[in-house]
Amino acid sequence: MEKRETFSSRLGFLLISAGCAIGLGNVWRFPYITGKYGGAAFVLIYLLFLIILGLPVMVMEFSVGRGSGKSIALSFHALEPKGTKWHVFSWFGIAGNYLLMMFYTTIAGWLLLYCFKMARGDFSGLDAAGVAAEFGTLMGQPGLMTLCTALVVAAGIGICSLGLQNGVEKITKAMMLCLLGVMVLLVGRSVTLPGAAEGLRFYLMPNFRNLVYDAQGNMVLGDAIYAAMGQAYFTFSLGIGSLAVFGSYIGREYRLTGEAVRVGILDTLVALMAGFIIFPACFSFGVAPDSGPNLIFVTLPNIFNEMPMGRLWGALFFVFLTFAALSTVIAVFENIITFGMDKWNWTRKKSSLINLVGILILSMPCILGFNLWSGIQPLGPGSDIMTLEDFLISDNLLPLGSLVYLLFCVSRKGWGWDAFRKEANTGKGMQFPNWVRPYVTWVLPFIVTAIFIMGYWSRFFSR
Repeated sequence: MEKRETFSSRLGFLLISAGCAIGLGNVWRFPYITGKYGGAAFVLIYLLFLIILGLPVMVMEFSVGRGSGKSIALSFHALEPKGTKWHVFSWFGIAGNYLLMMFYTTIAGWLLLYCFKMARGDFSGLDAAGVAAEFGTLMGQPGLMTLCTALVVAAGIGICSLGLQNGVEKITKAMMLCLLGVMVLLVGRSVTLPGAAEGLRFYLMPNFRNLVYDAQGNMVLGDAIYAAMGQAYFTFSLGIGSLAVFGSYIGREYRLTGEAVRVGILDTLVALMAGFIIFPACFSFGVAPDSGPNLIFVTLPNIFNEMPMGRLWGALFFVFLTFAALSTVIAVFENIITFGMDKWNWTRKKSSLINLVGILILSMPCILGFNLWSGIQPLGPGSDIMTLEDFLISDNLLPLGSLVYLLFCVSRKGWGWDAFRKEANTGKGMQFPNWVRPYVTWVLPFIVTAIFIMGYWSRFFSR
């Protein structure tokens, strides 16, 4: 069995953990739902839920990882009371990691392809309908889509195979710093566009009427609150052990609440900066900021066509998106690879090779779902295989997994409050306060359960 590695620096842990949390949800879903529910007023509610929902579970996941010194493969085995069955969840947790990568690598492949197409000027002269047609044509080519996904999988697995410090830490640190640098350039370009002030006003000045009513006068406050709760909760990808593995790599010099807060700040910073890129650009060119998923692959390329030096800015934007996606891919791959190392004593190279083949095969249904298997609509008309995979992970394994971590850390039949808090508060820095115990024991599990139920309600019963 290989000796367990550790991070070479605290910065490495923070940037890699943030990289796991920073992903397409920050740049794709966050601007979309912010635009849909009234801008700054929605952002304020989102930030509140981020603190009261996301951060406590993140501290718990980090604590389980550090307390056990293992990935999700064996972390519950190491900490659970004798005779209990918490460790059964490890199989569901790792299944969540695979499910996430089955479609996330496909989207990352689209982004990688868009980097090259934007730089080459393939979208020049096309209007929104032309860009949409080009996107549809690309997805209809299974060979090209498979190649793009294979490049993403090979890059992610290759980086992880180099080891924690020499591969994951070194490359993710560089990529995250580049990501932040590219974002600063894009923000500078976007906020100086003609008419950008209107977009900044929409984004920064709270309008609580827009939060309560939509443009047709229908009340949307309940939907907005649920969307804010969901975004604050799912942005960290909690509940499947993808953050716990990084807790297992760090020492006990610092308390975990402070580390979770820093990761949360970095994640939120990227989401907020994405808004500074997208909203001024949308308002400058008269585009609705609530265009949905088409915002990234159809609307924004059309906007870049209208900008001076649009090919450069468009290519940089998709480089930024690709880095955001790859940071999540690398982090989740590290958890997947470490599972085999912990569970079956595989070497890192062996686990990397097996998962390279496995994830490529598992990604194929999502790729084919947009072309050869497009007739398969598992969740009803208009759905596709990616929709099913996203539903299984986002609406099921993430909330239920987070509930498992919550109950494990507060229940006397699990790890227990005292053991969890002792681990979380080992070291220097911000303490996890004892006075929040009633909240995380009774209120937070209820909220997580409500998010799970509301996910089913909104998908199957609210139409």
